Parts: sequence; structure tokens; C-alpha cells
Amino acid sequence: MITILCFALVSLGALALFLTVGGLSFVPALLCALGVFLLLHFLFVAFFWVVSLTVPNDQPLKKQNAICRFGTGVGFGILRIYAGIRPQITGIELLPKDSRFLFVCNHRSMFDPIVVADRLRDYNIMFISKPANMKIPMGGRIVHAAGYLAIDRENAREAMKTIQAASDYLKNDICNIAVYPEGTRSKTREMLPFHAGSLKIAQKAGVPIVVACVHGSENIRRFRPFSGQKVFLDILEVIPAETVCALRTPALSDQIRARIQQQLDLVEGDA
Repeated sequence: MITILCFALVSLGALALFLTVGGLSFVPALLCALGVFLLLHFLFVAFFWVVSLTVPNDQPLKKQNAICRFGTGVGFGILRIYAGIRPQITGIELLPKDSRFLFVCNHRSMFDPIVVADRLRDYNIMFISKPANMKIPMGGRIVHAAGYLAIDRENAREAMKTIQAASDYLKNDICNIAVYPEGTRSKTREMLPFHAGSLKIAQKAGVPIVVACVHGSENIRRFRPFSGQKVFLDILEVIPAETVCALRTPALSDQIRARIQQQLDLVEGDA
């Protein structure tokens, strides 16, 4: 919000200059001011992209780029405002403060990561995402430098490399990791089958798993700034590292999926 307000103030200043010094009439001056507003957004992204060029883009990180991490958090905050999302978060007090963790949640919309990345930015949670997202011009490099990882679920060997890299991030205290075990967004209100292999990240790192449930994001169809569209993120429980490592991955996956489904049944009923 602060970033957008700063952009707006600079644009209003530009409008005043165009009207007075520039001698433009109101409509052309307003259009120029809007151009300045858009240009500031581009320059914002461009700055963090230039910083990300100092980070190798073809290998896991040994250390997060702090500037890109900051830019990622602010960038997702801007997207949340423009999407008009009003997050409702419960259970945040359950998040571990003395250890790294794997954040596991169901997946209903492309807006889901925006809520986590913005509102839980103090917990330094970085996502495992599909390769296409990491190829987004400029943005892909920035989120990689911040700690995001791409996973190719069609290639078992490459997927295992990502799982190992994510585990190393946790063991080396680089960042917390978030995964959507469904692998993609559900097109309905029903959860898709879980890819249990993603939970090996926590088992290899010996860290707890935070189980969360998202709902409401599936109702968002487009960006509607300041519309107050509610998205609910319920942090349900933390499975201790000892339990994570003691259970077989399929059993652990079934337990987590059942817990999320229980919450969805509670809040949505038969809807």
C-alpha cells in the first residue's frame, strides 16, 4: 500500500508540473501523469531485475538475495492490492518461530501465493512453482534470487533435484518452503490428488510441516483494485518433525489431505 501511495504522490506531482510548467490542458496532463504512474511500476520491477542478474539463474542458492527477497514481498503486496484481496488469516500464532518449516496448503487460484507471500512475508516463505512461472520475463529471475524453486513434475529426476535443493534451503537456514501438493490449481472446489513426493522435502530436512487451508480465492476472476474480495487462509496445525520423519510419505500425505478436507467441509459444508 505504501509503495502504491508513493507512486500516486509522484504522479500527482507530475500532473501539477504538466499543468503549470508544461502548459498542458487537463486531459493530456492526466494521461501523461498516468504514464508516469505506469512507468514507476516498470522501473520498480526493472531495479530488482537488475539486482537479480548478480545471482546465477541456473542453480540453487547458497544465500538469498536480500534485495530481491524484499522486492518479491513488496511486489506481491502490490498485486494483492490490485486484486482487491482482503485476507482473513487464522492460526498464525501456530507458525514455528524457532525452526524452519515446510508450508503445505491446498491450491484453488493463482491468487493463493499472493496472500501467503504478502501477509506472511515476515516468515520468509518461498514457493516451489512450475517452471513456466520461473520463465516470466524479469519476474522469474527476481523470485529465483529471492529463493523460489521450479519443479518439473514430468521429469522424476529433475523433480528429485528440486526436492533436494528445497531440503537444503531448509537445512541451511536459507528460508522456509511452501508447496501445493496438488501440483496445480483445482478447477472445482474439490481437492486434486496429492503428490506425496513433495513432502520428502520436510523429511529430508528434518523439519515440521505447517498444514494450511485456503478458500475463497476461487471466487476471484480478475483484478479489481480495492474491491475487498475475501480470501481465507486457515493455519490448521503443525506436525512435529519427529512425526514427519516417522511416517511413510503416503501416510503423511493422506493425513494432511484429510485434515485440509475436514476444514473445507467445516467452512463450506455441502456448498
